[in-house]
Amino acid sequence: MNAEPVTPRYLEELRALSTCVVASAIEAFGVRLRNRGFSDSSLCCMFPEQPAAVGYTATARIRGSDPPMEGHSYYDRGAWWDSLLKIPAPRIVVIEDADSTPGLGAFIGEVHANILLALGCVAVVTDGAVRDLPEVRQSGLQLFAGNVSVSHAYAHVFDFGGTVEIAGLTVHPGDLIQGDLHGVQTIPREIAGRVPDKAREIMKSRKELIRMCRSHDFSIAKFIQKAKELES
Repeated sequence: MNAEPVTPRYLEELRALSTCVVASAIEAFGVRLRNRGFSDSSLCCMFPEQPAAVGYTATARIRGSDPPMEGHSYYDRGAWWDSLLKIPAPRIVVIEDADSTPGLGAFIGEVHANILLALGCVAVVTDGAVRDLPEVRQSGLQLFAGNVSVSHAYAHVFDFGGTVEIAGLTVHPGDLIQGDLHGVQTIPREIAGRVPDKAREIMKSRKELIRMCRSHDFSIAKFIQKAKELES
């Protein structure tokens, strides 16, 4: 992939933008279909008051309904944690729950959240379950999950470092990803460096259109004319 470098400054700019305006900015470049690259409504943001989380994806797959074939519930966790460090920071862990009914057991709770924070992670995205929400909120780690569970059951990693499918979103290791209260999306690396400027252009255009809607001399004809001017 011919990816433009994403500097820390650009990452900070992306954190200051909503996923909605970033999605609109991505659409403007025409690098992917408009119905691809973002999570569906089955994924929920656990802490919507937090700003956007932005980072590079480390992937894993878990199961929780049955005991692991060997070891304990965090089977091969040392190797998995080592693999996280091969991904650039800041890291966002994306975990696919491969159970026939995802989310029986929560893989991420208070202790595991603090382990991931120590490894430079800023968020977890999973179609499975999470738990210990008050404690994880205080830790600062953001969570996006399919549901909440009381128990971790037999939740264990059985595979990591490959492509995963989460809530209609395909994620590869090292993808640039952003998430906030609206959901999660990947940001194509080849245009990532240009997304913040395009997003600011879109926000400026939106403000002009909203200003016209709130003006005393608003009319549909004037609105359409203004919209055409902004698109040109």
